Amino acid sequence: MSDFVAVFLWFCNFLLLFGFTDSIPLCTETNFCNTYGGSKCFDGEKVVLNKCDTRFPSRGLCLEKIGNGSYLNMVAHPDGSDRAFFANQAGKIWLATIPEQGLGGTLGLDESSPFMDLTDQVHFHNSFGLMGLAFHPNFTRNGRFFASFNCDRIKTPGCSGKCSCNSDVNCDPLKLAASSSSSGSVQPCRYYKLIAEFTANGTASDISMATRAKPSEVRRIFSLGLPIAFNHGGQILFGPADGYLYAMLGDGGIEEDIYNFSQNKKSLLGKILRLDIDNMPSESGIVDQWGSYSIPQDNPFSEDNELQPEIWARGLRNPWRCSFDSQRPLYFICADAGQDEYEEVDIITKGGNYGWNVYEGPFLFNSSHSSAISTDLIFPVLGYKHSDVNNNVSASICGGYFYRSMTDPCLYGSYLYGDLYGSAIWSAVENPTNSGNFTTTLLPFSCAHDSPIQCKYVPESSLPDLRYIYSFGEDNRKEIYVLANNGVYRVVRPSRCNYTCPKEIVTVVSSQISSSSSCRFNHFSYSNGELMLLLSSLLHVLGTIL
Repeated sequence: MSDFVAVFLWFCNFLLLFGFTDSIPLCTETNFCNTYGGSKCFDGEKVVLNKCDTRFPSRGLCLEKIGNGSYLNMVAHPDGSDRAFFANQAGKIWLATIPEQGLGGTLGLDESSPFMDLTDQVHFHNSFGLMGLAFHPNFTRNGRFFASFNCDRIKTPGCSGKCSCNSDVNCDPLKLAASSSSSGSVQPCRYYKLIAEFTANGTASDISMATRAKPSEVRRIFSLGLPIAFNHGGQILFGPADGYLYAMLGDGGIEEDIYNFSQNKKSLLGKILRLDIDNMPSESGIVDQWGSYSIPQDNPFSEDNELQPEIWARGLRNPWRCSFDSQRPLYFICADAGQDEYEEVDIITKGGNYGWNVYEGPFLFNSSHSSAISTDLIFPVLGYKHSDVNNNVSASICGGYFYRSMTDPCLYGSYLYGDLYGSAIWSAVENPTNSGNFTTTLLPFSCAHDSPIQCKYVPESSLPDLRYIYSFGEDNRKEIYVLANNGVYRVVRPSRCNYTCPKEIVTVVSSQISSSSSCRFNHFSYSNGELMLLLSSLLHVLGTIL
């Protein structure tokens, strides 16, 4: 042991003598050296690298409940703070403060004071509503953000545009059967999918501190009349590597996609679109038939001139929750809801064709359309049959995120996703990295015994009663959230649910300090900030002297 480490441990013992047991997670030689490393820990033995590459599978997912609200969207504040925007399907958006883990706090959100209220513009019913929310990468400077929602052209002024069922795609709206709703028969293209731009400019001297935004549109980015009342996706995301806006559209909801929208290269239904909203053609008086945006020059139409230029990928049924891996900004993953048998997860690539409606996942669905489809289909990397989940009571897949927090080190790098019915969450490990070869595990999940808000449970079960999983969220610390019908849940340390992860370092409230080693340390909450500042200063001084 070096003199440096010896002095450090002496200081730890001094602190322990005075009862600061909760504040020093590193007071063993092993933990100190695993954390700081370097020559001060070298004792003459052979150096072994990559010693901690062993992957420990997660034993379970531990959740804490921090909010009671039901939300469809969560977006981390672009300023990197501990705040996030939450939006419900009815059309309200809130700015919330996220509490520190382990301190018993709940979501700081005032239901009576939304950031923006679009309820008078949004048509909210079943699969309609405020479906997507995205903030411009430069929001803190330009105040721009975007909402994807549905409107009713009969009830809402300004709800208009071109119908997705038109002669370009061999669809006649007059022959398209009306769909049913609670209010009776609904004619084709009564409802529209809109993407609109809004601004927080003028509401605060510093845009990052804005707590309200104006509910009036700055610009109509996109407008599309929907054939019937189902399967229209609606999520929007900015690509972290390219800054373009990605919009996810379902096939329009006609059973079996009998009009072949998803495969039709001239239809925007059943597609992922990629739009440039920073270079607006409307500023020169030119507006596209679908809205106001320009086309990135490297979109796939440059290689396939039969494609509508907005299209990035096709052959999807109803993409429900996509994400970019925060460690690999080009790695784009989407869950796509099935119809009869199979729910799937796809890695989205430029110009990719994901097979619907000829295939549902890996299974042939409609051989009559096989002649109209290319042979270079991309099949799912993950998925499950409805019959595989809880005695055939699966409803629809909900895509999640690659887990990049060290709160649960055994989950690090895994892709988390779930089922709408709220009783199944999976963890998928890719090996080797970037291969698309995943091994998936159905995770047991529990609610922490010290959850800030007490969890309710499924009758005669230890399973938390989420009821429905609507979406997943990720904050600026890369912590993952489950947005459920019964509230907001955060993934926390596995030990809080009595799950075991060998990589987790737990602070024990006693005179004993955990000495288990780890490559990377879990997040700790310290009860004495001044103490940690003193310790940091001492380490700096010792490093200079020794």
